[in-house]
Amino acid sequence: MNTALKPKRDFTEGPLFFRITLFALPIALTGVLQMIYNMADNIVVGKFSGDDLALAAVGCTSALTALYTNLLLGIGAGAGVVIAQCYGAREDKLVNRYIHTAMTFSSIIGIVFMVLGLLTSRWALILMDTKPELLDRSVLYVNIICLGIPATSIYNFGASILRSTGDSKTPLVILSSTGIVNICLNLFFVIVFNMSVDGVAIATIAAQYLSAIAVVFILIKKKSETLKLSFSKLKMEKELILKICRYGIPAGIQSSMFSISNIFMSSAINTFPTTTVSAKTIASNIDAISNTAANSFSHATMTFVGQNYGAKKPDRIKKSLAYSMLQAVLTSLILGGGILLFAESFAYMFVDRANPDAPIIVATAIEIITIMLSTFFLGAMMECMSGTVKGMGYSLSPMIASISGICLFRMLWIWFVFPNPAMNSVLGLFVVY
Repeated sequence: MNTALKPKRDFTEGPLFFRITLFALPIALTGVLQMIYNMADNIVVGKFSGDDLALAAVGCTSALTALYTNLLLGIGAGAGVVIAQCYGAREDKLVNRYIHTAMTFSSIIGIVFMVLGLLTSRWALILMDTKPELLDRSVLYVNIICLGIPATSIYNFGASILRSTGDSKTPLVILSSTGIVNICLNLFFVIVFNMSVDGVAIATIAAQYLSAIAVVFILIKKKSETLKLSFSKLKMEKELILKICRYGIPAGIQSSMFSISNIFMSSAINTFPTTTVSAKTIASNIDAISNTAANSFSHATMTFVGQNYGAKKPDRIKKSLAYSMLQAVLTSLILGGGILLFAESFAYMFVDRANPDAPIIVATAIEIITIMLSTFFLGAMMECMSGTVKGMGYSLSPMIASISGICLFRMLWIWFVFPNPAMNSVLGLFVVY
């Protein structure tokens, strides 16, 4: 163990409450920006493509593309946990070995996920009961997005490494910059070249590759030898990979449970008219902002707990959980309330007011948003507790809780409750949240 170097962003000493806030804030802003950039895809394609089915076609894919992303986020979080623990324990050489192994691993699994996505996209969308008139557009969008999965993987692992060592600001700077590029390219491809779902998808993956390049460049330029990335040191150490997977795969499965359950939700939504599909697309984008902001405290908890677990300071672990949970609940209540207050204005950002179906789409979107956000503070509490357990290296228990409490429950609801004539409505479906 190397005790000579004290980490610059050491959360094992000093006050916790405001440091958690200051650490979580850039993560929240990063997530919100990412959601806004994803919303830009939907806004541009919905208002400027001239294709009335484009918004619904992109919306049909959200659960599927989120499945790939959440699996990679979870595995990347596994790397972040072990690095945070080693960083808190001052095991500098081991931190550097983990960084090089994690970044190598991120490239490999990114390519694997890309190939799997390309091979299964049409089959998966058909399985989700995607409407025939939307299928070809949806397949095209997913296939292009899949080409960006390697970049998404590299960025997520790199961002997880930065956060685990106390740097939550750099990912914010990266996404702020590449997100602007994404929006500009969206408008350029759709308005100038008259493209539709393909245009916004190409813009998205271009921004993803820029993000991946940026995070790699920043790691290469690190002055600290502990955190510095070098291409000559990239390798796959079996022992380290197994530990990353031990923490990361259950976390990835847990994250994907939301996406898997949402795939079943999408299948149920596809039984409604296209206007409802478009409304769900709008509601999901707006809900994601509140969700991402509150979940930033889960990431903060995982980092603070991970470092203090490595430093063997249980009292600070308990305080990290209590403070982050309080802040997450307040954030979800305030942000959720603000979104509900301006829900109609937000919803009309996605549809052309000249569209004769616009009032129906917006009214349905507001109904869905109200249901989804009404108890979201409970989800914020759950995520903080899950982040605490993961930070200590125990990822199986939150995975089991997600499988039973989220995925299985929603599936049973969709199979047995929703088909009942009294529950076969938008309210009857989304009350499962």
